[in-house]
Amino acid sequence: MAVVVLDASVVIGFLDPGDALHRGCVAALTERQHDDLVIPASVYAEILVAPYRAGPGAVAGVDAFLGDLGIRVEPITAAVARGAARLRSERPGLRLPDALVIACADELGADVLLSGDESWAKLSARVTVVRA
Repeated sequence: MAVVVLDASVVIGFLDPGDALHRGCVAALTERQHDDLVIPASVYAEILVAPYRAGPGAVAGVDAFLGDLGIRVEPITAAVARGAARLRSERPGLRLPDALVIACADELGADVLLSGDESWAKLSARVTVVRA
């Protein structure tokens, strides 16, 4: 079983039928549904912003989705934070939320990091870009 880290764009794309990446995200997660799916705590926070604006039912829906697919939330440890800081020091344009996801995948030794962001493919060999 592969360890697969998910970026927020993949989870949001899966959950939002109107998202440009929706079909690609559904296909990617369907293909990986039996793997060890992980989101960093920073991604968990990111994917809950819009649901919190929509109300408690929407938040519960996201949590149910995570539970149904067995997606676990990985804490941001000191090692992940150090890795993110190192990545940002090497690439000044890299945003902290993005660096945290990549560093989490590195720290876990993930087999795959799924993201909808094309630029991530240049940052890590783990990245598989989900396309529309």
